[in-house]
Amino acid sequence: MRRPVTVFKAYDIRGVFPDELDAPLTRELGAAFAVLVLEKEPETTQVVVGRDMRPSGPVLARAFSDGIRAQGLDVLDIGLASTDLVYFASGHLNLPAAVLTASHNPTRYNGIKLCLAGARPVGRDTGLERMAELVDSGLPTGAAEGKSEATDLLGAF
Repeated sequence: MRRPVTVFKAYDIRGVFPDELDAPLTRELGAAFAVLVLEKEPETTQVVVGRDMRPSGPVLARAFSDGIRAQGLDVLDIGLASTDLVYFASGHLNLPAAVLTASHNPTRYNGIKLCLAGARPVGRDTGLERMAELVDSGLPTGAAEGKSEATDLLGAF
């Protein structure tokens, strides 16, 4: 068993940066999300990633994206975005998505809200528990690394 992960909540992932949620853990979370996506939606090749304005957002979004790409999926980076823009992107593009945000929590927190294609939310019973298992037991390696592409969806939104 690896380090205990306490950042998994009922409907999202959340913790104090960098004490509970740091870049190495966030990279593992990105990889775990990619594995989950591939298990539930094996035809998927791309994941949308956005972030809010928190100071820790850029480093955590990059780490999360690196984890996704390490599992062979491509990242569609929409950059600075509201949660509703990320959910719109997931529905509009029919892709799984993640937004790095801690919502209403103080600035020292950050987190991740996740959805599958069509903006179907990921919670404890629909994937977070599986992701926690993957992070706890170790993630597969060896996939060809995915690419990252930046895009602006604000106009479509």
